[in-house]
Amino acid sequence: MSKLNLNWDIVKEARIHAKNIAKDVQKFIDLHTTVSVERTVCRLLGIDGINDFDIPLPNVVVDHVKENGNLGLGICYYIGNAMLETGLSPQEIAEKIAALEIDITKLPKNDIANIKAVLQPVVGQSLAIIKANRKKRQEYYVKYGKKVGPEIYVIVATGNIYEDITQAVAASKQGADIIAVIRSTGQSLLDFVPYGATTEGFGGTYATQKNFKLMRKALDDVSEELGRYIKLVNYASGLCMPEISAMGALERLDVMLNDSLYGILFRDINMKRTFVDQYFSRIINSYAGIIINTGEDNYLTTSDAIEEAHTVLSSQFINEQFALLAYLPEELQGLGHAFEINPEIENGFLYELAQAQMAREIFPKAPLKYMPPTKFKTGNIFKGHIQDALFNVITIMTNQKIHLLGMLTEAIHTPFMSDRALAIENASYIFKTMKDISGEITYKADGIVQKRASDVLVKANNLLAEIESIGMFETLEKGVFARIKRPANGGKGLENVFQKEQGYFNLVQEAMIAELKGV
Repeated sequence: MSKLNLNWDIVKEARIHAKNIAKDVQKFIDLHTTVSVERTVCRLLGIDGINDFDIPLPNVVVDHVKENGNLGLGICYYIGNAMLETGLSPQEIAEKIAALEIDITKLPKNDIANIKAVLQPVVGQSLAIIKANRKKRQEYYVKYGKKVGPEIYVIVATGNIYEDITQAVAASKQGADIIAVIRSTGQSLLDFVPYGATTEGFGGTYATQKNFKLMRKALDDVSEELGRYIKLVNYASGLCMPEISAMGALERLDVMLNDSLYGILFRDINMKRTFVDQYFSRIINSYAGIIINTGEDNYLTTSDAIEEAHTVLSSQFINEQFALLAYLPEELQGLGHAFEINPEIENGFLYELAQAQMAREIFPKAPLKYMPPTKFKTGNIFKGHIQDALFNVITIMTNQKIHLLGMLTEAIHTPFMSDRALAIENASYIFKTMKDISGEITYKADGIVQKRASDVLVKANNLLAEIESIGMFETLEKGVFARIKRPANGGKGLENVFQKEQGYFNLVQEAMIAELKGV
């Protein structure tokens, strides 16, 4: 039952609007591919490594086809055809392309059925690795159990993966449940994935497959020591969104930041590129059993949290529908929101409570990601610690799941391990002392909390109806979300979006979808 007395007819109507919005964009997605989608296929065909100029081999192969052939046919066609003609593996073919010893666009053309047949075992090998990782994660859950209540999520971001490991292990021992290795500033704008272990980064650590492997091993070791499974997070966003999802699937990450709009709004990545990339990215995450986190919280760092709350809910509805189209179930949708109302607002806590409870009721199966106060942190660590405590209280009152920990030194510096320890202590104390408060409270009929939730829901539904009428592309051009305007044919990466030719196929995606649909 709804504690907020929500109008479920309006909720249903909003979902219909969001579904129609997503389906309209999906028509474009289904007709197009991108260099990052095709590089992801390369990675899932076993292609890895770099050439003599440190260019990743997936980039080498896709650029070779882009420049000499027709990427609209898909990389599967070219690699499979080359396998039939040469008898080589995809990795060996990539190495020969890098050495300028073969041009796979000029080889005799084989029958499509034979090309698919030769690729099937290779695709099966990668999917077997991902399925084994999913099974291993389940074995950990059986062995140690799943965390009941909010999961404490902390960030490490030194730039050096080995120092990140030291901090991640310390945070786990202090009580963290989820470790996020934040990416180096600007990596989302790189149209390639850096290679190997990295020890230099600005504001974070580069997302590489080797770094994923190193951190996963460290967290598995500390999980064994502590007797509880520690989850690992990274960022499947930017120009390499599906590639990073594939790397995460191969190295058993548990959570991926993976929003359908974030890169468009906050990194000026072309919307057409992003929509195509997020679709394949989410299929991979679903296949791997990886929870996605969406980025609605970011809207409130640029817009007013009172006035723009309905845009957060609207985006949650849209992200939900894009995820469902990519076969990602509600149980893996960590829809985002944030505690970002100005603390000087009278009854601001009640408005925050209304927003959080509303998200919980509208998306009951989702492992919601709740973000801490940041916009109005001043450097006063004592007030900041209180702001974080109030945020922690709302988390337990409304049964949020993924709780990104607030830091008392926000707005001062990257947190020390001692800052993180104090923040974990704060949250742990509140979560324990108020453990069952959610079941003990109701909200006054037609009181501040109920009225606020009702008002936000109505505005969100009206906005979704408007978006449905004009389409998502025009909506983003008008700056509806976060008051940021993005042109449909502007931003980064549009030149690397390609229309699919007749006969295009992506065998990896087809195989994943078939299993997700239970075909």
